[in-house]
Amino acid sequence: MSPSLSQPLSAAPQATPSVATPLPCAAPEKASLSVTTGADHVVSALLAEGVTCVFVHPGASDLSVFERLTRSTLDAVFLRHEQSAAHAADGYARASGQVGVCVITSGAGVTNAITGIETAHLDSIPMVVLVAESTALANDACDHDHSDSDRCDTLGLTRSCVKHSLALTNADLLEATLKKAFFLARTGRPGPVLVELAGAVLNEARPRPFDYAAEVTIRAYRTSWPAAHGQLRTAVDAIRSAERPLIYYGGGIVLGEAHAQLRELAALTGAPVTGTLMGLGGFDATHPQSLGMLGMHGLYEANMAMQHCDVLIAIGARFDDRVIGDPADFAKPRRRIVHIDIDPTSISKRVAVDIPIVGHCAQVLDALNALLREAGVVAMRPDAWWAQIDAWRGARCLAYPPSDGRIKPQRVIELLSALPGAEDFIVTSDVGQHQMWTAQYFPFRQPRRWVNSGGLGTMGFGLPAAIGAAMAHPGKTVVCISGDGSIQMSTKELMTCMQYRLPIKIICLNNRQLGMVRQQQDLYHGRRRSHSYMEALPDFVRLAEAYGHRGLRLESDAALEPGLREAFADARQLVFIEVLVDSRENVYPTLPPGRGLTDMILRAPIAAEDL
Repeated sequence: MSPSLSQPLSAAPQATPSVATPLPCAAPEKASLSVTTGADHVVSALLAEGVTCVFVHPGASDLSVFERLTRSTLDAVFLRHEQSAAHAADGYARASGQVGVCVITSGAGVTNAITGIETAHLDSIPMVVLVAESTALANDACDHDHSDSDRCDTLGLTRSCVKHSLALTNADLLEATLKKAFFLARTGRPGPVLVELAGAVLNEARPRPFDYAAEVTIRAYRTSWPAAHGQLRTAVDAIRSAERPLIYYGGGIVLGEAHAQLRELAALTGAPVTGTLMGLGGFDATHPQSLGMLGMHGLYEANMAMQHCDVLIAIGARFDDRVIGDPADFAKPRRRIVHIDIDPTSISKRVAVDIPIVGHCAQVLDALNALLREAGVVAMRPDAWWAQIDAWRGARCLAYPPSDGRIKPQRVIELLSALPGAEDFIVTSDVGQHQMWTAQYFPFRQPRRWVNSGGLGTMGFGLPAAIGAAMAHPGKTVVCISGDGSIQMSTKELMTCMQYRLPIKIICLNNRQLGMVRQQQDLYHGRRRSHSYMEALPDFVRLAEAYGHRGLRLESDAALEPGLREAFADARQLVFIEVLVDSRENVYPTLPPGRGLTDMILRAPIAAEDL
């Protein structure tokens, strides 16, 4: 166990005398685990998989597992809601690259966790969700679809939001089932795998020794493909002939640990590079070839390049509607598309591609880069294309008006990114305007520094995900950027942060409204605002202090920079930084629903002297 978890911090803050001194997460020393029951075997399987931390919310049906956890070397982090436990396991996986694990109880525990499981599913995050069932399951082996009127149908409820689900009813298959779960979660296109554990299996005495296989093979499940040399050579020919090449990458670059290969491809081709919301950090945002994020709130130059390129190299991305807008409009220009992805079902799903290549992004790019070097494609520089891109950059689509005393939310993110060590911050976010401003104005330079809910767009994700990231990287600065609407969906986890002494920095951009809802009401619904204005907000500073943390409110532009520096200089405690921002600000550029990439709405031009 990490010393930071087993020992109280000497300078732990106490805002009021009524706040009790938080307890360490477990006893300072734990006895070695002796295998005696099915629950022991479950914990031993976690240890065999290299798991060091699990995220939990206990219930009556899983107490046998928790009793074994307390006698193991695993850190079990107690979240205050099952959805938060799933989000924390998700955040741990995104920040570490390892499989996140959460343990929850059946019934309401499962229904509470479904949002967190689906959040991971839509973003292809490797997780194993262990659900203990108090009643007996059907007396069959794994993978059995069963229902019983006397209990919650866990598999039926979660089937559409997991990569795979397993029901463990046969104690003799315990080790094999858990091995299979971890293998499925982390291989191919990653995703959450749910294992329903029968109470009889957990409590059954296990006289035989723990036997965990080193490898697993699943018939008809492919995790690798032979090198498609013909397709690769066709891709090389297309790249060599390109006058307006563009590299478009998504979250697959991060999930597939392919960022080094992407940098080499960019260097060889000289092509501009644009990334999705989920891919940010896969390519250094400060690199001269980076065009930043594309899509609904992407940069003007990125979207224009996407629409007007003649060869598009898509890697680990899915051409979703938030990226390309109207598919029919996107298909109008003549371009050749190379699409590289681990998941064959994602290729030509929304956009017809010319050169499909199925495989691990890192392995495919290694082979492609080798062929490009062999073909003499080294440091190409499509000068006319870059001149056009520089002209698009001249629109300065991210420029915003100067402060009139009120704090501009964009400036908060810019100042955050300029703090010492910011290039190594792990930044989580909730969903809304603050999420898009972070994606636009924080230049992520490394992978796994940006943790956010993309596919599902889950409010309440940011703080529990930050807890997971902090557990994955003790000692690193973890920042949760949220809004006054989103943060209230997870403030109960401030208790978790205190119990485990997690010095997360929370920046709440308070514009006293559901900002993205209000923006769309104004732009597309005739300014008819409904249920988007916050009329009864809490005092966030006092709320943070009530949980034993430090609260800080920044109300003027003059106070912003010194306030941020003061908060981040305090490395030993959680600081909740409420920033009262200009409520008139919108996220620009923005793309109206159902429109093409060239139909972006830009902010009205700002005079140079006002910048």
